Parts: sequence; structure tokens; C-alpha cells
Amino acid sequence: MLRYFILFISFFSVLVFPQAENDTTVISGKYSVKIDSIIIRGNKITEDFIIRRELTFHDGDSLNPAKAAYNSDRVYSLGLFDQVKITTETHDSITYAMVDVEEAWYIWPIPFMDVKNGDWKKISFGIDLLVKNFRGMNETVRFNFSLGYDPSVAISYTIPVIQSGSNVSLTTALSYSNVQNESRIAEIAYGSKFSQKMLNAQVILGDRFSLFHYIQLTGGFNYIATPIYVPNSYINASGQRIDHVIYVGAGYTYDSRDLAQFPLKGILGSVNVLDKGLGYQNINYQVYTIDFREYRRIVWDLYGKWRFVTRLTSGKIIPSYDISFLGYGDRVRGYSNSVEEGNNYYLTSLEFYHPLIKDVNINLDFIPIVPPQLLSYRVALYTEVFGDVGTVTQRGRNIGINDFESGYGFGLTLLVLPYNILRTEIAFNNFAKSEFLVTLGISF
Repeated sequence: MLRYFILFISFFSVLVFPQAENDTTVISGKYSVKIDSIIIRGNKITEDFIIRRELTFHDGDSLNPAKAAYNSDRVYSLGLFDQVKITTETHDSITYAMVDVEEAWYIWPIPFMDVKNGDWKKISFGIDLLVKNFRGMNETVRFNFSLGYDPSVAISYTIPVIQSGSNVSLTTALSYSNVQNESRIAEIAYGSKFSQKMLNAQVILGDRFSLFHYIQLTGGFNYIATPIYVPNSYINASGQRIDHVIYVGAGYTYDSRDLAQFPLKGILGSVNVLDKGLGYQNINYQVYTIDFREYRRIVWDLYGKWRFVTRLTSGKIIPSYDISFLGYGDRVRGYSNSVEEGNNYYLTSLEFYHPLIKDVNINLDFIPIVPPQLLSYRVALYTEVFGDVGTVTQRGRNIGINDFESGYGFGLTLLVLPYNILRTEIAFNNFAKSEFLVTLGISF
């Protein structure tokens, strides 16, 4: 019965959840004020236009407390600031919206260790070097290398605004990895465990043509080398040991979330398609993804969110390295150590969450030597209950309700922003078997 309940609630929660009313509190002694001008303060590196393009109000608009809080979170979502505060001030009959920011630390050499799928035999470790906002235009250069399980090296560059007055973005990425095969079907066909050497080069051009709407075009190349070629195995798509996969794609995203790191209201929806191979080496298949998420306040300080995501493939041959997996990135909690594979997967999730500690600003600038940008935090603690339902299907096979796995549970989420989020959860599967999860980042 659990899977029926979660499926029903997730797909129809937009009708069930009451729409939250905006709370009204005082801004500078008034409920709503007309803004004559916007002033941005505290940004020593960040260009003004990077901040202004996130605001939903302009000169001549009215500003109330709910809109001010929403816009503060949107600016904070850039990941460039420790603190963001929007207030109003009136001087000589002119009312100003004051956007005050405190810039964060922008250079992060972060050591990491990853245990893949909870298996301590699959440990990788390395350094993730992140350099942000070095010209004040929210650019990011990222260099990553890892050793151990699935060793890799990668570098990427992203600029969300190529120049002032433009909404065109650019991302370039280059990576190389030696990846252990995760497909059980491919392992059986190969006769043993094996790894594949993968090189990927990619360019993404985007256009944010309005505040919440974004489109992108993708082009790239994959080189995938398998130690030996196994005929009729679907390990490769070309009928050879090495696949050379040219790909192009397009996508659309709608994003009205308040705080991207931990949304309380708004919608995030995306549709993407990749056409892979383009007939070269007789490789020709497509990958489609649809992802929809909604966040809203239900009543008082109780919040709800739900998500539906699917990944679909089509084409004569889908190689094992590009099939759909449920259990790696997307998963049903309660089945974290179970990996399902097929042509398509479907997953829906529902969560209710409530703050135990809500948005406490902690400043430790009395500590000597440490740069002040590293001593300011936005801390919150939430308790949650959740349910997930998902399935993986093979091409041409009908889906039945009994094909879905379902999990449910509860947990705590600790926010230490702008740096990271820690979740601890206890999840149960269809058979009431429990598992304890410790994860970085939000569930969705």
C-alpha cells in the first residue's frame, strides 16, 4: 500500500497542498513601500549586475517583507556571499532598497574521500580545487583529481554571464577517468569485472532569456575504450573495442526557487535531450531526461516538496556505459545498496520538513588569523519525513505497480551555508528493513 500512497500523493500534491500565503512583517516600519532606487553595498569583488540580475523587483516597484526575504535568498543562492540582507532607507523623500552583502571565501582546495554505494572496498580520494568569482563575474574554475576506485582528473570553466548586458553563459569541461563497469549485464557478457578508459570534452552555451527561464545547447565528444571487444554484448555501441561518440543536445530549465541550496518555495523543472553518435561508427541513440520539483509552505513552519524524474533512452543499441541506473545518483532510500539497470527509470519522492533551528547567523570573527570570510555561517536544522517510489524498465516491457520499489523514513538535515549540508536519515524498504544514511547535500 505504501507505494500506492506515495505515487498518488506525489503526482497530485499540487492539488492537495494548500497554497502558502505570503507572511507580512515590518520593513523599515512599513508593510509595503515603493522603491525609487536600488543600492548594492559590501561587494568588493562581485560586479553589481551579477546581483541585480537575480532580483525580481526594479526601480519603481513595491517591496514588502516577503518579497525582500525571497530576493535575499535568490542573491544568496549565487554561492558568493556569507550574508545577504535587503532593507529600505528613505533620504530626502527618496526610498532606497539596500542590498547588503558579505562576500565569501572564493578559493577552496578541498580534500575528499568517497565511498561508492556504501562499499568500503570502493574508496576514492583526492583534491577538489575550486576558484570562484576571480573577476567578479561569478566565474568558476574547477580542477579535480582522484585516486583509488575510479581514478580521474577533470577541469572545467563556467561563466554565467559572458559580458554585462548579456544573458549568454558558457561552460567548458574536459575529463579523463578509468571507470569500473557497474552493469551486471555487461559483466556477465564480458566474463569478469572490467574497467573502461573514458575521455570527455564538452561545451555548453546557455541563454537565460528571462528571470526564471533558461535554454542551453550542448556539444561534446566521448572516447570510451574497453580492454577487449566482446561481440553481441552491448558493452560498446560501435561493434569495436573503442567507441568515438559525438553528441549534441538541447535543454530547457524553469527555476523560481528562493534558496537554491535548500529551497522552501518555488519550482525547478527541466527537460533535456542528447543525440549521441550521429551515425558515426554506426552509433546512434538518444537520451531524454525530465525532472520536475516543487517546494512550498503547507502551514505555519511545515514545508513540503515533491519530485518526479525520469531518464529514457531510445535507439537500436544502448551501450552499457550509458544505460539508466537507479541506485547511484538517483535512488530509492531504503534500497541504497541495490542498483537496478535498464533502458529507462522513473522516480518520485515526497518530503515534509520542519525547522528545529531556523536560519541562525553565526559570526566567529573574534578568532584570530583565520580570514573573516571563513568565519561567518548561516546555520539551520530541519527534521524531515520522506517517501520514495521508483522503478527501472527494459525496452518493450510494460510497467506494473508491483515493479516499483518504495522506501520511507525520517531524518535530520543540518545546513552550514554557504558551505554544505549534512543529512542523516533512517530509511525502510518494502520489507521494513532499515538502513542508516549519512549524505552531503539535499535530497532534491
